[in-house]
Amino acid sequence: MTTDSRSEVVVQPPLTVLVIGTGFGGQLTALHLLRRGITDFRILERRDFAGGTWCQNSYPGAAVDVPSPLYSLSSEPYPWSRMYAEQAELRDYTEHVLDRHRLHEHIVLGAEVIGAEWDGEAWCVTTDDGTVHRARFLVNASGPLSTPVVPAFAGLDDFTGTSFHTNGWDHDVDLEGRRVAVIGSGASAAQVIPAIQPEVADLHVFQRSPHWVLPRHDRTFSPLQRRLLRLRPLQRLLRASIYWRLETRVIGFKHSRRLLRLVAQRDALRHLEEQVPDETLRAQLTPDYTIGCKRIILSNTLFPALSAANTTLHDRHDGIDHFDATGIVTASGEHLDLDVVVFSTGYDATDGVIPYEVRGRDGVRLAEVWHDFPRAYLGTTVPGFPNFFVVTGPNTGIGHTSAIFVIEAQMEYVMRALDVVLAEGAASIEPTAVAEDDYTAMIHREMEKTVWHDGGCTSWYQSRSGRVVAMFPGFSFTFRRLARRFRPEHHVIERVAPAPVASTTERITA
Repeated sequence: MTTDSRSEVVVQPPLTVLVIGTGFGGQLTALHLLRRGITDFRILERRDFAGGTWCQNSYPGAAVDVPSPLYSLSSEPYPWSRMYAEQAELRDYTEHVLDRHRLHEHIVLGAEVIGAEWDGEAWCVTTDDGTVHRARFLVNASGPLSTPVVPAFAGLDDFTGTSFHTNGWDHDVDLEGRRVAVIGSGASAAQVIPAIQPEVADLHVFQRSPHWVLPRHDRTFSPLQRRLLRLRPLQRLLRASIYWRLETRVIGFKHSRRLLRLVAQRDALRHLEEQVPDETLRAQLTPDYTIGCKRIILSNTLFPALSAANTTLHDRHDGIDHFDATGIVTASGEHLDLDVVVFSTGYDATDGVIPYEVRGRDGVRLAEVWHDFPRAYLGTTVPGFPNFFVVTGPNTGIGHTSAIFVIEAQMEYVMRALDVVLAEGAASIEPTAVAEDDYTAMIHREMEKTVWHDGGCTSWYQSRSGRVVAMFPGFSFTFRRLARRFRPEHHVIERVAPAPVASTTERITA
């Protein structure tokens, strides 16, 4: 470690790889590096604990909505206690991976990145304490659901009660007998509402638009089943059966809107009718768009909680006009006295997928490149940003299966790119502008066939431009096939010229 006395900037010794984020993306990057014998890497984590989303999101009712045997690293199977693991078990699994592979030795906690810049040879990443970390390769694994958003409601600063986002649940607040509002009706809210409804005095739920809800077919694994699940052949068989069953959903999402309505939407309507006897409430909870356009919620408890006597649903016709010191004034002029407000208002998951400034070759800002909408080759690399990789980047989201499957596919591409540079003694690698443009054009051409594009809704899948930039428009195995087939002709490799002109470089297309 050195110190620049002119500015008191601490400059860390150079590394091969710097990773930002300790969630599953960061963990998978680290595991792949260790398998290659690359140990000089560092992982920066802005929080004071490692582990990502399932260590951060500890709100009541938090659980995964993908079957746990598939929602896990393929190289790190686990004897899950139930089909849909709850937050505590997901946190334990995350910590199990970190501990087993001694990843804590590579992690720096409390290191919030405020900027990253390519200096011609390496990435210089600055954290909020003034430290500069330097590395040949930079992997952003901060995750798309890591920057919570709270809308700028009028008068919010005047509210004297307690308020917090689900992403930072305040466990010191006792909700027993309190007057509570939950703002939002998406996936997190659908888990919070049933968890807190029985204990609060009054629960006000503000819904901008309803979501389609399907039954959650959960089950607890018996001790014998958990022992059997420790056997690798059975683990693989269960993962495969879950994977292929979920993969069939793409047929509806992309290829047959009629199938979606005849099967999934019909089942959702039946679920709604069975659980919500009140016709007025049922009308408020019935979406006016095709199922799948927004994220589908799996729950057996949401509708009963919304139907409870102490719950009031406020739809878009009676939303929030403003806050005052003691609560919320609705659009109809009603004043709601509140003790606690819970924001379940989502994340900056599209335009703000990277929460810090990134400058590539010649100081070009990534925000400028992404001015119209975020875009990247294989959702992972960007022309003009050498040796830079984005885990869960643009159009890598998946609405039907495990996000970890896609991250693992990205890792195959990322590691192949690293291998090319390191094996050939090159300086850097990046996609060609033509390759990225062709890939992005293909993505959005295919997106026009999907329910996310023309299902009749506005969702967080879309950027400010209106383009769907969160989702991959097809089967997850298609993305994996694309990521596995490394195309040298789609990349520019900067090779270090031979001595004695070692300081010059030659940029050539591989």
